[in-house]
Amino acid sequence: MHIEQTISEKLHTQFSPLALFIENESHLHHSGKGAESHFKVTMVAEQFDTMRTVARHRAVYQCLATELANGVHALALHLYTPAEWQARGEEIPTSTRCAGHGQ
Repeated sequence: MHIEQTISEKLHTQFSPLALFIENESHLHHSGKGAESHFKVTMVAEQFDTMRTVARHRAVYQCLATELANGVHALALHLYTPAEWQARGEEIPTSTRCAGHGQ
């Protein structure tokens, strides 16, 4: 099973998101072709209504601890309540390029 699929399944099980977008951004870094080391996760979940931003991040890191210990180098997390998601026009944030990419 690919890491991206594992991440998706774990996040769906733990958070029952209203929206979940996972992007493999390994190609934007110095990872080889087909690598699964850098991901951007944009997730909307009702349970975030009662959590501050840091708590949301901690919960996701805890959920994905095995993946982070075994090959996932970086997670860019964009975690929203339904109201926050609607207020931003349901738009996924753009990614920044790795400073060392292409050098």
